[in-house]
Amino acid sequence: MIDTYDLVVIGGGAAGFFGALSAASHNRKLRICIIEKSSKLLSKVKVSGGGRCNVTHACFNNSELIRSYPRGGKELKTAFEQFSVNETIKWFESRSVELKTESDGRMFPVTNNSQTIIDCILKETEKHNVKIITGRGVSNIQKNASLFILSLSTGEELKSRKILIATGGSPKEESYNWLKELGHSIEKPVPSLFTFNVPDSDLSGLPGISLPSAKVKILSSKLEQNGPILITHWGFSGPAILKLSAWGARLLNDLGYKFKIHINWLGSLNDEELREKLNLVAEENKKKVVLSNPVFGISRRLWQTFVQKAGIEEERRWMDLSKKQFNKLMETLLRSEYEVSGKTTFKEEFVTCGGVKLSEVNFKTMESKIVQGVFFAGEVLNIDGITGGFNFQNAWTTAWIAGRNAAEEMLNVEF
Repeated sequence: MIDTYDLVVIGGGAAGFFGALSAASHNRKLRICIIEKSSKLLSKVKVSGGGRCNVTHACFNNSELIRSYPRGGKELKTAFEQFSVNETIKWFESRSVELKTESDGRMFPVTNNSQTIIDCILKETEKHNVKIITGRGVSNIQKNASLFILSLSTGEELKSRKILIATGGSPKEESYNWLKELGHSIEKPVPSLFTFNVPDSDLSGLPGISLPSAKVKILSSKLEQNGPILITHWGFSGPAILKLSAWGARLLNDLGYKFKIHINWLGSLNDEELREKLNLVAEENKKKVVLSNPVFGISRRLWQTFVQKAGIEEERRWMDLSKKQFNKLMETLLRSEYEVSGKTTFKEEFVTCGGVKLSEVNFKTMESKIVQGVFFAGEVLNIDGITGGFNFQNAWTTAWIAGRNAAEEMLNVEF
Protein backbone atom coordinates (compact mmCIF):
# COMPACT_ATOMS: atom_id res chain seq x y z
CA MET A 1 0.00 0.00 0.00
CA ILE A 2 1.29 3.45 -0.99
CA ASP A 3 0.74 6.26 1.54
CA THR A 4 -1.07 9.28 0.10
CA TYR A 5 -0.71 12.82 1.48
CA ASP A 6 -2.10 16.23 0.65
CA LEU A 7 1.35 17.80 0.96
CA VAL A 8 4.76 16.16 1.04
CA VAL A 9 7.59 18.47 2.12
CA ILE A 10 11.00 17.31 0.92
CA GLY A 11 13.70 18.45 3.34
CA GLY A 12 13.81 18.44 7.14
CA GLY A 13 15.56 21.77 7.65
CA ALA A 14 14.31 25.21 8.65
CA ALA A 15 12.46 25.86 5.37
CA GLY A 16 10.92 22.39 5.24
CA PHE A 17 9.51 22.48 8.77
CA PHE A 18 8.34 26.08 8.51
CA GLY A 19 6.62 25.37 5.20
CA ALA A 20 4.83 22.37 6.68
CA LEU A 21 3.71 24.41 9.70
CA SER A 22 2.50 27.24 7.50
CA ALA A 23 0.44 24.81 5.41
CA ALA A 24 -0.98 23.13 8.50
CA SER A 25 -2.01 26.44 10.07
CA HIS A 26 -3.71 27.67 6.89
CA ASN A 27 -5.65 24.44 6.26
CA ARG A 28 -6.12 22.16 9.25
CA LYS A 29 -7.66 19.35 7.19
CA LEU A 30 -4.42 18.56 5.38
CA ARG A 31 -2.44 15.37 5.78
CA ILE A 32 1.18 16.55 5.72
CA CYS A 33 4.47 14.66 5.69
CA ILE A 34 8.07 15.89 5.96
CA ILE A 35 10.64 13.57 4.41
CA GLU A 36 14.35 13.95 5.21
CA LYS A 37 17.10 11.89 3.57
CA SER A 38 19.42 11.94 6.60
CA SER A 39 18.75 10.94 10.19
CA LYS A 40 19.15 14.53 11.42
CA LEU A 41 16.43 17.17 11.56
CA LEU A 42 17.00 20.94 11.62
CA SER A 43 20.77 20.38 11.56
CA LYS A 44 21.67 23.91 10.37
CA VAL A 45 19.43 25.41 13.03
CA LYS A 46 21.42 23.42 15.58
CA VAL A 47 24.86 24.74 14.58
CA SER A 48 23.95 28.26 13.47
CA GLY A 49 25.48 31.14 15.39
CA GLY A 50 27.87 28.88 17.27
CA GLY A 51 24.97 26.81 18.61
CA ARG A 52 22.87 29.85 19.53
CA CYS A 53 20.84 30.04 16.27
CA ASN A 54 20.97 33.38 14.48
CA VAL A 55 17.21 33.41 13.77
CA THR A 56 17.05 36.62 11.73
CA HIS A 57 18.45 40.15 11.47
CA ALA A 58 16.94 43.31 12.94
CA CYS A 59 16.45 45.00 9.58
CA PHE A 60 12.85 46.17 9.26
CA ASN A 61 13.10 48.06 5.98
CA ASN A 62 12.61 45.59 3.13
CA SER A 63 14.41 47.77 0.59
CA GLU A 64 17.44 47.72 2.89
CA LEU A 65 16.99 44.05 3.81
CA ILE A 66 17.29 42.82 0.22
CA ARG A 67 20.74 44.43 -0.08
CA SER A 68 22.09 41.61 2.08
CA TYR A 69 21.39 39.02 -0.63
CA PRO A 70 24.04 38.72 -3.35
CA ARG A 71 21.55 36.57 -5.26
CA GLY A 72 17.75 36.74 -5.01
CA GLY A 73 17.31 40.16 -3.42
CA LYS A 74 15.07 41.51 -6.17
CA GLU A 75 12.78 38.48 -6.02
CA LEU A 76 12.71 38.46 -2.22
CA LYS A 77 11.37 42.00 -2.09
CA THR A 78 8.03 40.63 -3.32
CA ALA A 79 8.22 37.84 -0.76
CA PHE A 80 9.18 40.09 2.17
CA GLU A 81 6.05 42.17 1.57
CA GLN A 82 4.11 39.08 2.70
CA PHE A 83 6.32 37.77 5.51
CA SER A 84 9.34 39.71 6.75
CA VAL A 85 11.46 40.14 9.86
CA ASN A 86 8.60 41.49 11.98
CA GLU A 87 6.46 38.47 11.15
CA THR A 88 9.32 36.11 12.04
CA ILE A 89 9.74 37.75 15.45
CA LYS A 90 5.99 37.65 16.10
CA TRP A 91 5.76 33.98 15.05
CA PHE A 92 8.36 32.87 17.57
CA GLU A 93 7.29 35.23 20.36
CA SER A 94 3.66 34.09 20.06
CA ARG A 95 5.01 30.63 20.84
CA SER A 96 6.90 31.85 23.94
CA VAL A 97 10.30 32.17 22.24
CA GLU A 98 11.61 35.66 22.90
CA LEU A 99 14.37 36.99 20.67
CA LYS A 100 17.08 39.53 21.49
CA THR A 101 19.06 41.84 19.20
CA GLU A 102 22.84 42.11 19.48
CA SER A 103 24.89 45.21 18.63
CA ASP A 104 25.53 44.06 15.05
CA GLY A 105 21.82 43.45 14.36
CA ARG A 106 21.85 39.66 14.66
CA MET A 107 18.90 38.20 16.53
CA PHE A 108 19.06 35.16 18.83
CA PRO A 109 16.75 33.48 21.33
CA VAL A 110 17.29 35.02 24.77
CA THR A 111 18.33 31.56 25.97
CA ASN A 112 21.39 31.70 23.67
CA ASN A 113 20.59 28.10 22.76
CA SER A 114 19.54 26.83 19.33
CA GLN A 115 17.69 23.96 21.02
CA THR A 116 15.07 26.53 22.06
CA ILE A 117 14.23 27.11 18.38
CA ILE A 118 14.32 23.40 17.56
CA ASP A 119 12.04 22.50 20.49
CA CYS A 120 9.56 25.22 19.48
CA ILE A 121 9.39 23.99 15.87
CA LEU A 122 9.12 20.31 16.83
CA LYS A 123 6.40 21.08 19.37
CA GLU A 124 4.38 22.88 16.68
CA THR A 125 4.96 20.00 14.28
CA GLU A 126 3.58 17.53 16.82
CA LYS A 127 0.65 19.84 17.59
CA HIS A 128 -0.35 19.89 13.91
CA ASN A 129 0.10 16.11 13.48
CA VAL A 130 2.71 16.51 10.75
CA LYS A 131 4.33 13.15 10.02
CA ILE A 132 8.13 13.00 9.85
CA ILE A 133 10.03 10.37 7.85
CA THR A 134 13.84 10.23 8.05
CA GLY A 135 16.51 8.19 6.30
CA ARG A 136 14.82 8.36 2.91
CA GLY A 137 15.70 10.58 -0.02
CA VAL A 138 13.59 11.35 -3.09
CA SER A 139 15.12 10.01 -6.30
CA ASN A 140 12.34 10.80 -8.77
CA ILE A 141 9.00 12.59 -9.06
CA GLN A 142 6.31 11.74 -11.60
CA LYS A 143 2.91 13.35 -12.03
CA ASN A 144 -0.31 11.73 -13.15
CA ALA A 145 -3.65 13.52 -13.58
CA SER A 146 -4.11 14.61 -9.97
CA LEU A 147 -1.25 13.19 -7.88
CA PHE A 148 2.52 13.25 -7.70
CA ILE A 149 4.29 9.91 -7.27
CA LEU A 150 7.55 10.19 -5.33
CA SER A 151 10.10 7.39 -5.70
CA LEU A 152 12.27 7.07 -2.59
CA SER A 153 15.85 5.89 -2.22
CA THR A 154 14.58 2.82 -0.36
CA GLY A 155 12.41 1.70 -3.29
CA GLU A 156 9.22 2.86 -1.56
CA GLU A 157 6.74 5.28 -3.09
CA LEU A 158 4.58 8.11 -1.77
CA LYS A 159 1.69 9.93 -3.40
CA SER A 160 0.81 13.57 -2.82
CA ARG A 161 -1.49 16.28 -4.16
CA LYS A 162 1.16 18.99 -3.68
CA ILE A 163 4.91 19.03 -3.10
CA LEU A 164 7.09 21.56 -1.30
CA ILE A 165 10.79 21.21 -2.12
CA ALA A 166 13.06 22.58 0.63
CA THR A 167 16.18 20.43 0.30
CA GLY A 168 18.68 23.24 0.88
CA GLY A 169 21.84 23.87 -1.09
CA SER A 170 24.41 21.34 -2.24
CA PRO A 171 27.93 21.82 -3.60
CA LYS A 172 27.39 18.99 -6.12
CA GLU A 173 25.48 19.77 -9.30
CA GLU A 174 24.41 16.14 -9.65
CA SER A 175 22.43 16.55 -6.41
CA TYR A 176 19.96 18.59 -8.45
CA ASN A 177 19.50 16.01 -11.26
CA TRP A 178 16.07 14.94 -10.00
CA LEU A 179 14.94 18.58 -10.19
CA LYS A 180 16.25 18.84 -13.74
CA GLU A 181 14.22 15.73 -14.58
CA LEU A 182 11.20 17.55 -13.17
CA GLY A 183 11.82 20.25 -15.80
CA HIS A 184 13.70 22.89 -13.81
CA SER A 185 16.95 24.65 -14.73
CA ILE A 186 19.78 24.78 -12.18
CA GLU A 187 22.28 27.59 -11.75
CA LYS A 188 25.62 25.89 -11.10
CA PRO A 189 26.23 25.60 -7.34
CA VAL A 190 29.43 27.06 -5.89
CA PRO A 191 30.36 27.79 -2.24
CA SER A 192 29.45 31.05 -0.52
CA LEU A 193 30.34 32.26 3.01
CA PHE A 194 33.86 30.89 3.39
CA THR A 195 37.10 32.10 4.94
CA PHE A 196 40.35 32.86 3.10
CA ASN A 197 43.42 30.63 3.35
CA VAL A 198 46.73 32.53 3.28
CA PRO A 199 49.45 29.86 3.61
CA ASP A 200 52.36 32.34 3.70
CA SER A 201 50.76 34.94 5.95
CA ASP A 202 53.12 36.79 8.28
CA LEU A 203 50.22 36.89 10.73
CA SER A 204 49.62 33.13 11.08
CA GLY A 205 51.23 33.22 14.52
CA LEU A 206 48.58 35.65 15.77
CA PRO A 207 45.34 33.63 15.63
CA GLY A 208 42.39 35.12 17.49
CA ILE A 209 43.40 38.76 17.05
CA SER A 210 40.68 40.88 15.46
CA LEU A 211 40.11 44.44 14.33
CA PRO A 212 36.62 45.95 14.51
CA SER A 213 36.62 47.86 11.23
CA ALA A 214 38.87 46.89 8.36
CA LYS A 215 38.41 47.26 4.60
CA VAL A 216 39.30 44.27 2.43
CA LYS A 217 39.63 44.61 -1.34
CA ILE A 218 40.08 41.84 -3.91
CA LEU A 219 42.69 43.11 -6.37
CA SER A 220 41.82 43.23 -10.08
CA SER A 221 38.13 43.55 -9.19
CA LYS A 222 35.66 46.07 -7.81
CA LEU A 223 34.89 43.85 -4.83
CA GLU A 224 35.55 45.29 -1.37
CA GLN A 225 33.88 45.09 2.03
CA ASN A 226 34.16 46.84 5.38
CA GLY A 227 33.73 45.21 8.75
CA PRO A 228 35.42 43.24 11.52
CA ILE A 229 38.26 40.94 10.45
CA LEU A 230 39.71 38.00 12.38
CA ILE A 231 43.20 36.55 12.01
CA THR A 232 43.18 32.74 12.04
CA HIS A 233 45.75 29.92 11.95
CA TRP A 234 45.04 29.52 8.23
CA GLY A 235 44.43 33.12 7.11
CA PHE A 236 41.49 35.46 7.59
CA SER A 237 37.86 35.25 8.71
CA GLY A 238 35.27 37.61 10.18
CA PRO A 239 32.31 39.50 8.68
CA ALA A 240 34.35 41.51 6.14
CA ILE A 241 35.83 38.30 4.69
CA LEU A 242 32.56 36.37 4.75
CA LYS A 243 30.69 39.19 2.99
CA LEU A 244 33.41 39.31 0.32
CA SER A 245 33.15 35.55 -0.18
CA ALA A 246 29.39 35.86 -0.70
CA TRP A 247 29.45 38.76 -3.15
CA GLY A 248 32.44 37.27 -4.97
CA ALA A 249 31.29 33.62 -4.88
CA ARG A 250 31.29 33.05 -8.64
CA LEU A 251 34.34 35.19 -9.42
CA LEU A 252 36.45 33.53 -6.72
CA ASN A 253 35.33 30.09 -7.90
CA ASP A 254 36.41 31.01 -11.45
CA LEU A 255 39.80 32.09 -10.05
CA GLY A 256 40.25 28.70 -8.37
CA TYR A 257 40.37 30.53 -5.01
CA LYS A 258 43.76 32.01 -5.88
CA PHE A 259 43.85 35.82 -5.77
CA LYS A 260 45.38 38.80 -3.98
CA ILE A 261 43.79 41.08 -1.41
CA HIS A 262 44.64 44.43 0.14
CA ILE A 263 43.65 45.06 3.76
CA ASN A 264 43.19 48.55 5.15
CA TRP A 265 43.44 47.71 8.84
CA LEU A 266 41.99 51.11 9.76
CA GLY A 267 38.88 50.76 7.62
CA SER A 268 37.68 54.12 6.40
CA LEU A 269 40.94 56.09 6.82
CA ASN A 270 42.64 57.24 3.60
CA ASP A 271 46.24 58.32 3.01
CA GLU A 272 45.74 61.99 3.84
CA GLU A 273 43.78 61.26 7.03
CA LEU A 274 46.29 58.66 8.24
CA ARG A 275 49.28 60.91 7.52
CA GLU A 276 47.69 63.65 9.61
CA LYS A 277 46.94 61.24 12.49
CA LEU A 278 50.40 59.62 12.41
CA ASN A 279 52.12 63.01 12.38
CA LEU A 280 50.10 63.92 15.47
CA VAL A 281 51.05 60.60 17.13
CA ALA A 282 54.73 61.20 16.30
CA GLU A 283 54.57 64.74 17.68
CA GLU A 284 52.89 63.68 20.94
CA ASN A 285 55.13 60.62 21.47
CA LYS A 286 58.49 61.90 20.22
CA LYS A 287 60.67 60.04 22.68
CA LYS A 288 58.63 56.84 22.82
CA VAL A 289 59.75 53.68 21.03
CA VAL A 290 57.46 52.96 18.08
CA LEU A 291 57.53 49.17 18.50
CA SER A 292 56.35 49.15 22.11
CA ASN A 293 53.67 51.83 21.87
CA PRO A 294 50.72 50.66 19.75
CA VAL A 295 48.17 53.16 18.45
CA PHE A 296 44.68 53.13 16.88
CA GLY A 297 43.53 50.42 19.28
CA ILE A 298 45.69 47.81 17.53
CA SER A 299 46.80 44.96 19.81
CA ARG A 300 50.44 45.00 20.90
CA ARG A 301 51.46 41.81 19.06
CA LEU A 302 49.79 42.87 15.81
CA TRP A 303 51.26 46.37 16.04
CA GLN A 304 54.73 44.91 16.53
CA THR A 305 54.27 42.81 13.38
CA PHE A 306 53.23 45.91 11.41
CA VAL A 307 56.20 47.91 12.72
CA GLN A 308 58.66 45.15 11.85
CA LYS A 309 57.07 44.81 8.39
CA ALA A 310 57.70 48.53 7.89
CA GLY A 311 61.43 47.99 8.56
CA ILE A 312 61.43 49.94 11.82
CA GLU A 313 64.12 48.81 14.25
CA GLU A 314 63.31 47.68 17.81
CA GLU A 315 64.59 50.79 19.60
CA ARG A 316 63.59 53.38 16.99
CA ARG A 317 61.67 56.31 18.51
CA TRP A 318 58.90 58.25 16.80
CA MET A 319 61.12 61.33 16.50
CA ASP A 320 63.80 59.32 14.69
CA LEU A 321 61.59 57.71 12.04
CA SER A 322 62.92 58.20 8.54
CA LYS A 323 60.54 59.38 5.81
CA LYS A 324 60.88 55.96 4.17
CA GLN A 325 59.94 54.14 7.40
CA PHE A 326 57.02 56.51 8.02
CA ASN A 327 55.66 55.91 4.52
CA LYS A 328 56.19 52.16 4.77
CA LEU A 329 54.24 52.07 8.06
CA MET A 330 51.41 53.97 6.36
CA GLU A 331 51.43 51.53 3.46
CA THR A 332 51.35 48.56 5.85
CA LEU A 333 48.37 49.96 7.75
CA LEU A 334 46.42 50.99 4.64
CA ARG A 335 47.37 48.41 2.00
CA SER A 336 48.84 45.21 3.41
CA GLU A 337 48.89 42.72 0.55
CA TYR A 338 48.23 39.00 0.99
CA GLU A 339 48.02 36.13 -1.48
CA VAL A 340 44.96 33.94 -0.92
CA SER A 341 45.27 30.31 -1.92
CA GLY A 342 42.20 28.29 -1.03
CA LYS A 343 39.19 28.57 1.24
CA THR A 344 37.80 27.00 4.39
CA THR A 345 34.12 26.43 5.19
CA PHE A 346 32.91 28.87 7.83
CA LYS A 347 32.33 26.62 10.85
CA GLU A 348 29.57 24.19 9.80
CA GLU A 349 27.39 26.82 8.17
CA PHE A 350 27.84 25.84 4.52
CA VAL A 351 25.92 28.11 2.15
CA THR A 352 25.52 27.61 -1.59
CA CYS A 353 25.41 30.16 -4.38
CA GLY A 354 23.29 28.51 -7.08
CA GLY A 355 20.21 26.30 -7.27
CA VAL A 356 16.82 26.41 -8.96
CA LYS A 357 16.60 29.26 -11.46
CA LEU A 358 14.55 32.09 -9.94
CA SER A 359 12.74 33.02 -13.15
CA GLU A 360 11.04 29.60 -13.01
CA VAL A 361 9.31 30.34 -9.67
CA ASN A 362 6.42 32.70 -8.88
CA PHE A 363 7.57 34.65 -5.81
CA LYS A 364 4.04 35.71 -4.94
CA THR A 365 3.17 32.07 -4.25
CA MET A 366 6.54 30.22 -4.40
CA GLU A 367 4.91 27.83 -6.90
CA SER A 368 6.85 26.46 -9.85
CA LYS A 369 6.04 28.03 -13.21
CA ILE A 370 7.13 24.76 -14.81
CA VAL A 371 5.14 22.18 -12.84
CA GLN A 372 1.85 23.19 -11.23
CA GLY A 373 1.51 21.94 -7.67
CA VAL A 374 5.25 22.05 -6.91
CA PHE A 375 6.47 24.76 -4.50
CA PHE A 376 9.97 25.82 -3.45
CA ALA A 377 11.44 27.33 -0.29
CA GLY A 378 14.86 28.15 1.11
CA GLU A 379 18.33 27.63 -0.22
CA VAL A 380 17.42 25.05 -2.88
CA LEU A 381 16.64 28.21 -4.86
CA ASN A 382 19.42 30.38 -6.30
CA ILE A 383 19.22 32.66 -3.25
CA ASP A 384 21.87 33.27 -0.63
CA GLY A 385 22.50 35.99 1.91
CA ILE A 386 25.51 37.28 3.74
CA THR A 387 26.16 36.13 7.30
CA GLY A 388 23.96 37.57 10.04
CA GLY A 389 20.62 35.74 9.97
CA PHE A 390 19.68 36.58 6.39
CA ASN A 391 19.71 33.01 5.10
CA PHE A 392 17.28 31.92 7.81
CA GLN A 393 15.02 34.87 7.01
CA ASN A 394 14.92 33.69 3.39
CA ALA A 395 13.95 30.23 4.67
CA TRP A 396 11.17 31.48 6.99
CA THR A 397 9.73 33.84 4.37
CA THR A 398 9.70 31.60 1.30
CA ALA A 399 8.52 28.60 3.35
CA TRP A 400 5.65 30.51 4.95
CA ILE A 401 4.46 31.73 1.53
CA ALA A 402 4.87 28.31 -0.10
CA GLY A 403 3.04 26.51 2.69
CA ARG A 404 0.19 29.01 2.78
CA ASN A 405 -0.41 28.90 -0.97
CA ALA A 406 -0.14 25.12 -1.22
CA ALA A 407 -2.69 24.84 1.61
CA GLU A 408 -5.09 27.44 0.30
CA GLU A 409 -5.19 25.83 -3.13
CA MET A 410 -6.67 22.78 -1.38
CA LEU A 411 -9.22 24.58 0.81
CA ASN A 412 -12.13 23.63 -1.44
CA VAL A 413 -10.86 20.18 -2.36
CA GLU A 414 -12.89 17.20 -1.19
CA PHE A 415 -10.83 14.84 1.01
